[in-house]
Amino acid sequence: MEIAERFAANLVRLRSAAHLTQEELAERAALHRTQIGLLEKGERLPRLETLVKLAGSLGVSTADLTDGITWDPIVRTSGGLKISGN
Repeated sequence: MEIAERFAANLVRLRSAAHLTQEELAERAALHRTQIGLLEKGERLPRLETLVKLAGSLGVSTADLTDGITWDPIVRTSGGLKISGN
């Protein structure tokens, strides 16, 4: 699952739990309904400002909207030969 798809699933779930239509959420968040539709289809990812607006309009945290989306940092190690013990 891609990031946009996971965000979309979270948004749909949270909007449904809040008993809001796309239109109602859009109005609360000062966004256009088509933007909500694109986000819910996984065709767009929100800007930070939009993420905050959506969370506030749904009465949830931004973490709720990004649930299941994580980043594993790349750990760089020094190169070189390693000798294993006998």
